[in-house]
Amino acid sequence: MPHFNVGHENSANIELYYEDHGKGNPVILIHGYPLNGASWEKQVPVLLSTGHRVITYDRRGFGKSSQPTTGYNYDTFAEDLHKLITHLGLREFALVGFSMGGGEVARYIGKYGSKGVSKAVIISGVPPYLLKTQDNPEGVDGSVFEGIEKAVGADRYAFFTEFFKNFYNTDVLLNKRVSEQAVQASWNVAAFSSATASLACVPTWHEDFRKDLAKIDVPTLVMHGDADRILPIGAAGMRTAKLINGAKLFVVNGGPHSIIWTHADEVNPELVAFLGQAAAKHAG
Repeated sequence: MPHFNVGHENSANIELYYEDHGKGNPVILIHGYPLNGASWEKQVPVLLSTGHRVITYDRRGFGKSSQPTTGYNYDTFAEDLHKLITHLGLREFALVGFSMGGGEVARYIGKYGSKGVSKAVIISGVPPYLLKTQDNPEGVDGSVFEGIEKAVGADRYAFFTEFFKNFYNTDVLLNKRVSEQAVQASWNVAAFSSATASLACVPTWHEDFRKDLAKIDVPTLVMHGDADRILPIGAAGMRTAKLINGAKLFVVNGGPHSIIWTHADEVNPELVAFLGQAAAKHAG
């Protein structure tokens, strides 16, 4: 199983797990909280079959990656991504981020620029800025995030059970677009994440990505479900699409937060079509 080193904590290396399959234009898939790279299982085969090289990785603290107690902020997450890209020697790659992964896409380009990036996709992403402030009245009150932190700190396993109900909108979609087993599998993955990471990632959800989004100058697709209870489309996807010059917004009707699972039949064709169109536009 391939790993690469991104740093050290005391005597231990911090290593991230990744998978690298196929040939063609590279696509890096960046997962959401509190899952891992395997959460893209409905997208990977489709992208491989349409001629892409597909790379997934587990964010620090999650999946098969190391579980340090440091580095849970978007500057470090973007640096970890940059080290993966450098490690693999990638050029002309697409960045596709789901939920928290949308923050990596934004911060990576904000920090390192778009050199080498052919296109960007943000699906159910945390940008642009979720915290309500004087200059961001559309945001969410800080007490909401404080409540989540308290719940995770008190009993993260109980929190995950409630979280996934809204992740998949199980009251509406269970046994229609998501099975009980799939929800349980997500809970199992979450349970094996780092307790430190589970808690430390919560305040990163309301980092300010507005300046990062303004720097995105490659073809960009924003996808969001209009029934997202984790990151409401009005506070996230719609605003993100407006802040990125020329971005395309694709709304999944009735889509919950995890549209990459429940509505893969809509997400995948749109994703494949965009990657192909963007590649042709970039080449031209």
